[in-house]
Amino acid sequence: MTLAFDISREKHAVDGMVFIPGGTFTMGSDSHYPEEAPAHPVTVDGFWMAQTPVTNRQFIEFVKATGHVTIAEKTPDAKDYPGALPEMLRAGSLLFEQPKSVSGPNVSQWWKFKFGANWKRPLGGISDLRGKLDHPVVHVAYADAAAYADWASLDLPTEAEWELAARGCLDNSEYAWGDEFMPDGVAMANTWQGVFPTTSLKPKGQERTTPVRSFPANGYGLYDMIGNVWEWTQDYWSTHHPAPARHACCIPSNPRGSDVEASYDPMQPQIRIARRVLKGGSHLCAPNYCRRYRPAARHAEPEDTSTSHVGFRCVKRPTP
Repeated sequence: MTLAFDISREKHAVDGMVFIPGGTFTMGSDSHYPEEAPAHPVTVDGFWMAQTPVTNRQFIEFVKATGHVTIAEKTPDAKDYPGALPEMLRAGSLLFEQPKSVSGPNVSQWWKFKFGANWKRPLGGISDLRGKLDHPVVHVAYADAAAYADWASLDLPTEAEWELAARGCLDNSEYAWGDEFMPDGVAMANTWQGVFPTTSLKPKGQERTTPVRSFPANGYGLYDMIGNVWEWTQDYWSTHHPAPARHACCIPSNPRGSDVEASYDPMQPQIRIARRVLKGGSHLCAPNYCRRYRPAARHAEPEDTSTSHVGFRCVKRPTP
């Protein structure tokens, strides 16, 4: 089903943003990962969304204006990480490093905590942003994304807002562009090409993020809603969606994940750090490993964590 809308009056109201009309759509999926289920109808009010993830160019302006220091640039506080090795309590961020071979599913074979890695040194060491000003900013934790949104007089999207926008007028489609991952063999988003994590078929220098707008926009005129980088949402993580409403009158309106206690990682009970929902997949999503390059896909991320494949974009809601 295609969601009908008329944005002629709204679409130029906010620079760099497009108006996403409100409506009822099917959120989630019963066909993939368990955390996406059950598919259920929700209603979302109209809002504006940035056409692209926040870029390094835009984040530089924010830092110049505010002096903001990101989480990845700060030394972790030992009291927040009981049992952590003292030598690991240094500023840095998680960085994907492509291994030549792997043995088993342990992600530490390709994810490394890189001392000195942050938004302006995305590979750590002496790396910089030359040639990457129009790439999405990465190595930003939730607080960094929220601080940028506050400075810009904007907000971060809810999970429902993000998913409605990502669907691009297509309700119940697998992807943001239809039901084929690569229609006519054409890549529609920056996702992994090859066998993850050992073999990349992309040209050298294009294995990571790409400039925003490098791939086609969806039906709402939004770029990179799928692939390139995962994106932060406001919602606290939940292991599944709520059960669908039994009656049309009870369809959730503007739902938000608000149970912070349930968002904590049960595998690390000693660490009380809330997790938020990420949406959209990234350049590391691959058919053989992580098929989360779909609007319904979702992933948990601790608020304090930054990585080389997570960014964000902003929304603006109409004034009540």
